[in-house]
Amino acid sequence: MQRTLHNLSVASLVLVLLVMTAGSIVRMTGSGMGCPDWPKCFGYYIPPTSIETLNWKAGRSFEEGNIIIREESLLVAVKDFTAGASFNEGNWESYTKHDYAHFDPLHTWIEFINRLIGVLAGVPAVVLLLLSLFYLRSDYWVFILALLGIFLLGFAAWLGKLVVDGNLIPHSITYHMFSALALLLVYVGLIVRLTKVEVFFTPMRNRIIIWLGVLGLLLLLVQIGLGTTVREQVDLFVKSGDLHRPNWIENLDIYFKIHRSFSIAVFITVGAFALMVIQSMTISTWPRLILTLLIAEVLAGVGLAYLGIPASLQPVHLLLAALTVALNGYVLMLYWRKTRAA
Repeated sequence: MQRTLHNLSVASLVLVLLVMTAGSIVRMTGSGMGCPDWPKCFGYYIPPTSIETLNWKAGRSFEEGNIIIREESLLVAVKDFTAGASFNEGNWESYTKHDYAHFDPLHTWIEFINRLIGVLAGVPAVVLLLLSLFYLRSDYWVFILALLGIFLLGFAAWLGKLVVDGNLIPHSITYHMFSALALLLVYVGLIVRLTKVEVFFTPMRNRIIIWLGVLGLLLLLVQIGLGTTVREQVDLFVKSGDLHRPNWIENLDIYFKIHRSFSIAVFITVGAFALMVIQSMTISTWPRLILTLLIAEVLAGVGLAYLGIPASLQPVHLLLAALTVALNGYVLMLYWRKTRAA
């Protein structure tokens, strides 16, 4: 049972990382409004592949909730009906949550795949919660963390709905991402809780290592928050179309400079934490991977800053940051569990 729960926790963690990567690709390609409604896409469970699906046509059957684009506006079918020879306004009502009425099949399917991965992430999470009920007596924290994971998944889905309904309003995407980071740490906690480890009974746990790990985790989250603020400014450049990509960096405000300089503090703190864990002889492989991720993240940031924010590096930058957060949390929790004060 423990092994099954552990594997389900790992699967949930991997799927959350995939959702975050897919979400970054959505932003990179400008596909955030590829589906103007939620949870369906243009009123369909399987999104359209052609603009013909979104056009009114005499003799065509429509179902309640189907959306069409007419005169650059979204209209929603109020009931099931078959269109007559002429357009009947009584069968339709305006979509009022936003006024974005554009169809791009590529953007639509990128956004749909992002949502599909999000739904798939819920499958192991639900199974994990059900099986965790058997742990209520032996380790109730397994159940609490599994329940928290389900709650955060629902919360992230609700935030995703707000993002779409608000037509990508400022900061909503940032909140959405932080809910995903919280979800990552919950499943990291479950993995550590369900991992059989050799416990080192030491006279005193090295508190400096623990505080460095906590501080590093907090700095990583602040750095990601600064990065999303910068990303929102880039989104505005894309939306306005007033600036060409090579000119984006020089037009970013003070948040970009803070984000760039703050990376030094993150690198030193998280790097020191990883090195001290290695020297403690309790964990070796994972902190070395943290150092590798830090170097890769710095190189990705340099590439974004000096190559004009290439689109291909944006999801890589985010994925490396998310992996660093997850691994920093994992090593911190594992060190805490391995080193028990006598």
